[in-house]
Amino acid sequence: MRALLVGTGAHVVVCDVAGLGPPGLAAVDLLARLELAARRAGGRIRLRDPGPALRSLLRFVGLRLQVEGEVEEREPALGVEEEVEPGQPAV
Repeated sequence: MRALLVGTGAHVVVCDVAGLGPPGLAAVDLLARLELAARRAGGRIRLRDPGPALRSLLRFVGLRLQVEGEVEEREPALGVEEEVEPGQPAV
């Protein structure tokens, strides 16, 4: 992972997970290790075509990974502006 990120200068590695088959804890472990290695190298992984079962399992174990075509958490969708007035209570 490190060689891939450093060698290419990329910040994101796309992992095609469509062919994983029925997801299990081995797949979760693999994806967690890939994400950890990518973060240590200054990047991230992004999943391509995760099935509903894999998405549910990742949510269940608390592993939040980027998915191609979805807006990243903490980033507003395109065309959405956040506005906060001073003194306004938190929502």
